[in-house]
Amino acid sequence: MKFTKMQGCGNDYIYINCFEQHIDDPSALAAAMSDRHFGVGSDGLVLILPSEKCDCRMRMFNSDSSEAEMCGNAIRCVGKFVHDRKIINKDVISVETLAGIKILKLKLDENGETVSVTVDMGEPILNADDIPVIAEGRSPVKNLKLSSCGRDFVFSCVSMGNPHAITFIDEDVKDFDVEKYGSVIETDSHFPRKTNVEFVQCIDKNHLKMRVWERGAGETLACGTGACACVTAAVLNSKAGREPVEVELLGGTLTIEWNENDNHIYMTGPAEFSFDGVWLK
Repeated sequence: MKFTKMQGCGNDYIYINCFEQHIDDPSALAAAMSDRHFGVGSDGLVLILPSEKCDCRMRMFNSDSSEAEMCGNAIRCVGKFVHDRKIINKDVISVETLAGIKILKLKLDENGETVSVTVDMGEPILNADDIPVIAEGRSPVKNLKLSSCGRDFVFSCVSMGNPHAITFIDEDVKDFDVEKYGSVIETDSHFPRKTNVEFVQCIDKNHLKMRVWERGAGETLACGTGACACVTAAVLNSKAGREPVEVELLGGTLTIEWNENDNHIYMTGPAEFSFDGVWLK
């Protein structure tokens, strides 16, 4: 089976062209291929499939084999893959996901290859039942108080098609123990479908630093939907404005804008090929 390894800001996934190949058990395959010692090594598996209503369809599976609704870094790589591998000859591409249809705008270089992708992520979901999160404040959820390993946090909750819990911390986020606290919050009973957990340091209203504990994957170098959720939470808590915000992650920087005209979140960032391979197992 042929596969391609790609990454966006260090958020790395294995991509399979399902226009040409068929996968019987993607959940089991995701766990096997994602293993960084006995497999290829990745944050998960992405299938690129035909769609009846869009240019293509994306399914993604975390390294623990669970299927996720969306991933902002992964979908940018989908756009680069289908364009640069000449599956779809467009620079504006529609992608069907479990979180709805996403529109990708590709920035091309002089050779016609994709150098960055802007994704219309749609409107952030702020209603507690739709995120989902069990909280007294229904919309928006800005003051959810939870404890993890003896430390108290205040979370804002946002869905970008997948659930996120965002907390703002005063210390330098690069020294923060994300695994210790994030692993507990991920499975807290307030989150019926678990949650991604973001720890955010505000540099100023146009610059955030973020680390993320991803649901089903652990800490990753980047999370596109998480960066979008963090900017949403920052605006709701008067820590950022609607103009573009640079979100600095361990693997790179994403530019996020919560547009005032259509209320949509726009995410811009890189997408890169790492290598092609053949899975023999």
